[in-house]
Amino acid sequence: MTELKSQILPGFTSLPTPPFPPPLSMSIELRLSRASRIYRPSEPLEGKIIVKSPSSISHYGIRLTLNGSVNLQVRGGSAGVIESFYGVVKPIPILKKSVEVRPSGKIGPGTAEIPFSMILRQPGEDNLERFYETFHGANISIQYLVSVDIMRGYLHKTISTTVEFIVESDAADLFERPVSPEMVIFYITQDTQRHPLLAELKSGGFRVTGKMSTQFSLSDPITGELTVEASALPICSIDIHLLRVESVLLGERIVTETSLIQTTQIADGDVCHNMTLPIYVILPRLLTCPTILAGPFSIEFKACIVISFQSELSKLHSKSDPTSPRLWIAMETLPLELVRTR
Repeated sequence: MTELKSQILPGFTSLPTPPFPPPLSMSIELRLSRASRIYRPSEPLEGKIIVKSPSSISHYGIRLTLNGSVNLQVRGGSAGVIESFYGVVKPIPILKKSVEVRPSGKIGPGTAEIPFSMILRQPGEDNLERFYETFHGANISIQYLVSVDIMRGYLHKTISTTVEFIVESDAADLFERPVSPEMVIFYITQDTQRHPLLAELKSGGFRVTGKMSTQFSLSDPITGELTVEASALPICSIDIHLLRVESVLLGERIVTETSLIQTTQIADGDVCHNMTLPIYVILPRLLTCPTILAGPFSIEFKACIVISFQSELSKLHSKSDPTSPRLWIAMETLPLELVRTR
């Protein structure tokens, strides 16, 4: 039998096989009525379910589900050897609701928009837990999700999508505005530091005084003022570190971890002595919430005033943890109480 071989004639080149277009697929989108995605527990969560399909499809119902929970975890660095094996603590349920938006039927080809509206908390309703505000931390996360499922039976995969919405406290639970910021007077010297300092700072000394608000509304900035009265070494930078303090009840002990949220620079370089510097720090929305002191967990906040002095050692450790005490750093930490106002 003669073996057949493919040949390319001289002067002709082989053409690449044209790629086949990908098959058109169905898509689903959850679009909330508010671009900010911020809702209060007594308000309805409204929006549209947008379904795009190249052809008509049958389904066994379209279901909308609301979930809210406090998710707790303990990382190995902040717990002991035994606790690290139980890194995730059982979530605390806040909200669990499900409703059928559409019964079994068909969705025509093209784009279909299905409106929905669900009340998060009905008046007089017995909730699983208090509606805490949305918060994303290192060990504690308070999250609210809305999901939609288009059920297509056993032969087809259920089509689903999920969107996070943000919950803020009801107006009835808020403080009357305005909340007068509570100012705390502070002073920072070599004698107020609990960690070792450079010999020049210990002998020559320094003094920084000021005042800062420690109780205020989440919609307001941290305000205050600061004055460098004296310093044996030139100042490199003055910063305000916003810290979160997350505590989780794990068995019979409380595991607490402090982590950095953001840093705001107040001054860059050596500043003139006896000149008042303003303090103005804007709070990030999802990384802060009203101070919470609950049974199984707590969320608190602190502001750390950090003064970095010019030193050769600081250049060798430029990437060190900004919240850790160093020989060339002086710091003062103030507890904050954050509230939501009307």
